[in-house]
Amino acid sequence: MRDITPITVARGDGIGPEITDAVLYVMNAAGARLKVEEVPAGEMVYRRGYAGGLDESGWGSIRRTRVFLKGPITTPQGYGNKSLNVTARTTLGLFANVRPCVSYHPYVRTRHPRMDVVIIRENEEDLYAGIEHRQTDDVIQSVKLISRPGSERIVRYAFDYARSNHRQKVTAFVKDNVMKMTDGLFLKVFYEVATEYPEIKADHLIVDIGAARLADQPERFDVIVTLNLYGDIVSDIAAQITGSVGLAGSANIGDTCAMFEAIHGSAPMIAGQGIANPSGLLMAAVMMLVHIGQGDAAALIHNAWLKAIEDGVHTADIFSRGLSRVRAGTMAFAQAVVERLGQMPVTLPSVGYATSHPAYYDRVPRLSPRSIAHKEIVGVDVFLQWSGGTPADLAGLIGPLATEALDLSSISNRSQRVWPEGNADVFCTDHWRCRFVARHGTAKHADIVDLLGRLAEAGIDFTQTENLCNFDGKAGYSTPG
Repeated sequence: MRDITPITVARGDGIGPEITDAVLYVMNAAGARLKVEEVPAGEMVYRRGYAGGLDESGWGSIRRTRVFLKGPITTPQGYGNKSLNVTARTTLGLFANVRPCVSYHPYVRTRHPRMDVVIIRENEEDLYAGIEHRQTDDVIQSVKLISRPGSERIVRYAFDYARSNHRQKVTAFVKDNVMKMTDGLFLKVFYEVATEYPEIKADHLIVDIGAARLADQPERFDVIVTLNLYGDIVSDIAAQITGSVGLAGSANIGDTCAMFEAIHGSAPMIAGQGIANPSGLLMAAVMMLVHIGQGDAAALIHNAWLKAIEDGVHTADIFSRGLSRVRAGTMAFAQAVVERLGQMPVTLPSVGYATSHPAYYDRVPRLSPRSIAHKEIVGVDVFLQWSGGTPADLAGLIGPLATEALDLSSISNRSQRVWPEGNADVFCTDHWRCRFVARHGTAKHADIVDLLGRLAEAGIDFTQTENLCNFDGKAGYSTPG
């Protein structure tokens, strides 16, 4: 008897239980060799005081099976509760999000009949790290973290994916014209890695025009690799223009675990009505079966699903007069797929998957050797809360507190320089960045502590400091606008 693979399943919230039932029914009928461990997740677990939506037994199951098929989860509003998606990705090290977005013309209405795009999104860094602080009455900060290893890992994964799946081009979406250091690092790594894949074309677009072109001409793209926030937005756009976000599944891949899910939410407004489209979670399950080496069952399900779509058996979200023949509910659609197991689509391209293990999801990218730069402290930015007057008044207050090692160089407000010779038209909040530079080229941590002591004694309310450092002689910080 062939090996049975244990997997962890969470039915989730809203429409989650309905579509999960449908997907498990199809996989069982297709002969998928699975041992299912069900765990509670979502609202019921949040209410028990687990801020991540999953309890210890759930985490234990996932770490044991290493494969997690997850229904959509509702994250309760308010402070303290964290998205289970985000928590799982960071806790389990699921660094890569893979979202195939394919149109099914002429059976699902779309303006883009030749669309076949895979979006690969970095999953752990960026603003989704969720590092936020309220610094003053007026200002809340969210920290964007981009690392060289994190960038290289996702970029190399994207090129490996393209090579393994006979894709021709990888496009990076970034905003390096504004975020020159964070997005600039990602793009630099992108082109460094691209040189190792000469058979694959590499290019990049600024994310705003990239998203516009994706929405207008998706056939221009093949594989897109991007940062966490951009990838979340762009992949939903891409899924929607195929015909429905309800058709798309996704894989979240790490070194030791993988999570598979539909890209849509829990849709509580239609929960319990039996009308939800299970296709997104079913396509995620197909990706899961490929991942665990059951490509035979994956192909059987995927081709049957394509045949059902061809035959006009459609759920309400994609039902269209003239294209659709049967408006099917959630379980009726699953039954239609089961009835077509062993059949092949006629017009839509059929699929086939290897049954070897590991599949492309498991090819953890190697990283280049890390180099350690020579680092020097050359100053410090001191952020403070103050509402006592003009920028010149603030300079007059803190300028005399400069030390023999650190001198006040500039003051900015919301990144705009306001002293000296600042723009008089800048609207100022109560949040100020005061830049002190080393009088003698470099400074020490003790010099910064000395400066902060003087500010504290003077009653200055500083909220944060950021050291200004040079790395191998190059500035590792931005300048005020």
